[in-house]
Amino acid sequence: MNEVLKGGLIGCGFFAVNQMHGWQEVDRVEIVAICDRDPARLTEIGDRFDVAARYADAAEMLAAEKLDFVDIATTVPSHRALVELAARQGLHVICQKPLAETMQDARAMNAAVEEAGRVFMVHENFRWQSGLRAAIDAVRTGKIGSPFFCRASFRSGYDVYSGQPYLATDERFIIQDLGIHVLDVTRAIMGEVRTLSASIQRVNPKIRGEDVATILLTHDSGATSVVDCSYATRRQPETFPETLLEIDGETGTLRLDAGYRLTIQSAGGKDVIDVAPRLDPWAEKPWHNIQESVVTIQRHFADCLRQGRIPETSGADNLRTLALVEAAYLSAAEARTITPEEL
Repeated sequence: MNEVLKGGLIGCGFFAVNQMHGWQEVDRVEIVAICDRDPARLTEIGDRFDVAARYADAAEMLAAEKLDFVDIATTVPSHRALVELAARQGLHVICQKPLAETMQDARAMNAAVEEAGRVFMVHENFRWQSGLRAAIDAVRTGKIGSPFFCRASFRSGYDVYSGQPYLATDERFIIQDLGIHVLDVTRAIMGEVRTLSASIQRVNPKIRGEDVATILLTHDSGATSVVDCSYATRRQPETFPETLLEIDGETGTLRLDAGYRLTIQSAGGKDVIDVAPRLDPWAEKPWHNIQESVVTIQRHFADCLRQGRIPETSGADNLRTLALVEAAYLSAAEARTITPEEL
């Protein structure tokens, strides 16, 4: 498949600008149509990225345009209907996280795309960020031996509500919006999860959901992980949007510290590696970490379409991460340890 892949973007909100920039950097991919119910956002994205085909209705766009794939960049309540619509049109799908509001919806979405014989991938996973990718690759290639402990931490006081005000009003917040990424990174490093227990707090009285979460995982290997997330942590310097890691292995240790400093220590000595993301012309600090990963994610998706491969962060793989999110909320609500198989 050497021809240009033609895509349609559904959702022209806060993050869509990054996705449009990202697609422009992927060879032989073009977003030829966009869709949003808000005329102002549709005009802004269409004019900025010179996309003439603009629609207020997704079904109308998919019926009118000859597309290879659809990029769904809407909020979670609309995901199932849009994914199933794209599947009925025989399109490949890349969809924003969180994938679905329930495990039932997520399974139905996967089934719809699988039945259509198309590729389904989940977008914007932190495991594609430069520092986290370097850490994942180091563990997978045996740099510290078999890992037996991991701490994955995202703690910040950054005002995420100004750009995404719905985060302050959603019943679920930090686990669903942020913890899902950190749990996914932990899965990528430590393997599948056997049991999970979680504690959550709401520190900021102006929001509806939880803004602090601490999650203990035991993995199939017997290893242990701690995932801790906070948007109520005041710190200087501010480390947003970095995820920090400490991993102990049988033959060494790995640390991903603030400032994108990766340290790998073993009997052979210590390596300190700069794993900072590049700053693209369209990107801005501190978001450049996430913005660079968008290009990596989308390039991986395009490569998988051309090569007939299943994406690393496929819809099916994301079911396992989504199960951890649901398990965390259930554990916090019932004050007990959960096995993902319960869900």
